[in-house]
Amino acid sequence: MRFLCTFDKKIEYFLKKLFIFIKKRDIINTTKVVPLIFPQRGDPMKMNFTARQMRLFDATKEMAIKKLSKLDKYFDDKAEMDITFSMPRNLEKVEITIYSNGIMFRAEEAAETFATAIDCAIEALERQIRKNKTRLQKKLKDEGLQSNYEEYPDIEEESYEDIKVKTFPFKPMSVEEAILQLNLIGHDFFVFKDQDTNETCVVYKRKAGGYGLIVPEL
Repeated sequence: MRFLCTFDKKIEYFLKKLFIFIKKRDIINTTKVVPLIFPQRGDPMKMNFTARQMRLFDATKEMAIKKLSKLDKYFDDKAEMDITFSMPRNLEKVEITIYSNGIMFRAEEAAETFATAIDCAIEALERQIRKNKTRLQKKLKDEGLQSNYEEYPDIEEESYEDIKVKTFPFKPMSVEEAILQLNLIGHDFFVFKDQDTNETCVVYKRKAGGYGLIVPEL
């Protein structure tokens, strides 16, 4: 008799455990799982990489993409970025140019490592945007385009009222003659009309030495 009583208690204990298990299983199976939805980012801007007299390793390129991708949120998916790497005078240098809605942003930095140079270039680009936020927004609004610069706080911008006007003879000449004129007047740049193309161009002194030529692209 004692055996039957013990057996009945074991069955009762087993049935209670089984009931609890089934109940938990039903709760799990009938609970609605709500997926996490994260905001989708726009397409990243196109990045063009150039290595000047050096080899660009994949690790350096991946590091640059990761750091520079933080700028995507400030530009639309039609923006394009050119990144040039070089190693002048035992330094690691990056030149970054962004083209967005007819506006060009540019920063050039050199440091002991490419990572540091890129960080400094990003800071320089953000300073440009902060400094000219209101004018950038106005230009885009006038052209019916959306601005992505609202995140930056409003700051007092530099006035464009104090503009000194100079006039000079504007005659066609070669690039060599324009560089000669540049050196004769002691300026950092010189505007001229190219005698071969009849285009208005600019020659300028480069920080790294030598000269540069800006040709309009229509």
